[in-house]
Amino acid sequence: MRQFKRLLLIPGLIGWLISGCSEKIEPKPSTYSQLLTGTEKKTWKMVSVVINDDGQSSGVIPVSQLNTAPCITDDLLTFYADAEHKFEASEGTTKCSASDPDIYVTDTWQLVNANATLEFYIPILNGKYPWIVKNLTENALTVEYYFGDINASYRFTFNAVTTK
Repeated sequence: MRQFKRLLLIPGLIGWLISGCSEKIEPKPSTYSQLLTGTEKKTWKMVSVVINDDGQSSGVIPVSQLNTAPCITDDLLTFYADAEHKFEASEGTTKCSASDPDIYVTDTWQLVNANATLEFYIPILNGKYPWIVKNLTENALTVEYYFGDINASYRFTFNAVTTK
């Protein structure tokens, strides 16, 4: 009888203790999102481009060597870690016009993990496109847009920057 009570009491007591413990479950952003936005926001600056055209690659071209105004190539792209996925494009150190606002595009970004697609605005193309994420680390982001009908692509690399 004593053995029988132990067999009932010990599992019952353990079950009661385990059921009384609970851990608060908090959602965590996906790895890609967290690398892209940091904990609150993260700012990126374009550093290079590769143009592939019908199997021929331009090789890595630093943005400083592009035939584009520095007031465009030094712009900053900020991705926010909020529920709205806020995105801002802002002037870098060089403005195209003194009257230009510091933040000239406020939009949203969208990341689809299933196919590693990141949709956001790029100043040099003056548009929002669905980019394939080729590489994303804490400090570097490489995205590529494919033009299937003409067998070409643009590949841009950005580095994370620290802002004021």
